[in-house]
Amino acid sequence: MSGFMQEFRDFAVKGNVVDMAVGIIIGGAFTLIVKSLVGDMLNPLIGLLIGGVDFSNFFIVLKEGAQAAPYASLDAAKEAGAVTLNYGLFINAIISFALVALAVFVLIRQINKLKKEAEEAPEEVTDKDCPYCLSKVPLAATRCGHCTSELAPAAPVEAA
Repeated sequence: MSGFMQEFRDFAVKGNVVDMAVGIIIGGAFTLIVKSLVGDMLNPLIGLLIGGVDFSNFFIVLKEGAQAAPYASLDAAKEAGAVTLNYGLFINAIISFALVALAVFVLIRQINKLKKEAEEAPEEVTDKDCPYCLSKVPLAATRCGHCTSELAPAAPVEAA
């Protein structure tokens, strides 16, 4: 049993699993932000542009409920037990998805730019070859640690 627990612990604390869990948690929080952006910010603006109508209340009554149509809102239709086709909520979901996809695209694009810049950055030279034994020695060394030969001082390195 302890072998199983050890194996599970090794699996659970691996970097990829922890990174994935953090990504899922942040993704869930980000989804709430996007839903708020769509529901609280964009829908009122879109509603204002199309005549003050609440965009999330766009629906078609497929079957009337206990009370007869028309219904003032989607909530009123649901309360009456009506069967509705909620295309306004579907459009909200599409807008939310598009915003999340755009945000993820921009984030990944920036990460890729940073990776590319890091790959293209020249590596800083921190050591030199000993001319006698060809071992690597620090730039500031005046004597080789391998063959003990005296080395000429390194030329000063200019900062980029």
